[in-house]
Amino acid sequence: MAANLSPNDSVLLITDSDHTIDKTFVDNIVNKVGESHVTHQQLNNLSSIVTQHDLIISSVQQLDDQHLNRLLSSLKPKGRLIIKKSKDCTTGSLVTSLKLNGFVNLIETNDDITVSKPEYEVGSSVKLNFGDNKSSSTSKIWSLAAMEIIDDSVDLIDDNELLTEEDKTLPDPQSLKVCATTKQRKACANCSCGLAEELESEALQKIKENSQNAKSSCGNCYLGDAFRCAKCPYLGMPAFKAGEKVVLDNSSDL
Repeated sequence: MAANLSPNDSVLLITDSDHTIDKTFVDNIVNKVGESHVTHQQLNNLSSIVTQHDLIISSVQQLDDQHLNRLLSSLKPKGRLIIKKSKDCTTGSLVTSLKLNGFVNLIETNDDITVSKPEYEVGSSVKLNFGDNKSSSTSKIWSLAAMEIIDDSVDLIDDNELLTEEDKTLPDPQSLKVCATTKQRKACANCSCGLAEELESEALQKIKENSQNAKSSCGNCYLGDAFRCAKCPYLGMPAFKAGEKVVLDNSSDL
């Protein structure tokens, strides 16, 4: 690991009362970067860190989100965090926490976990170029005419032909009248708006028109409902003499 360090790199060692870093390991780091560039901090004192480092080495594996967030901000962009592993440790939850807290390039070995801070600083921003360069092909405005994706040989539907004159005819306002109670064109039991009378008049008119234009297919319609089929135009009317033209008055009761 020391081979990846350069002279004058800033290194921070993180420990607590239960975890220490092997002295030989530390000596190798000091020999590489210089003693003045290696500092030490207790885990419970992370808030006192005011400078950023090229490398942070932690002998403590039990790091919560608050610890990891503080360690991330204490690293320079592209700086590394190395967490030394104990012999019988489990790292599944720690690996997940490292990724969720913004660390990248995770490498896990039998001895440690190494992650990096992204190349940018947390909270940094960059101006996006939305085509200020007029010569750039990405700044061109796409249009159907410019792209010429329409084949002249393809017959397109004339939208003026989609609706017929019948479709454009407004409905009869009377047919739109509905009962306030039933919400349909059906009168309620205590109808007082006139819809019941209107529907009754329409029914009588329909019966009259049917009776005037009716033709019996069986010849027995005049005998009464017992001899009439389900679609008989005389259904519901009293029996009458054969050959007699039946006309109902609009004022007759149903």
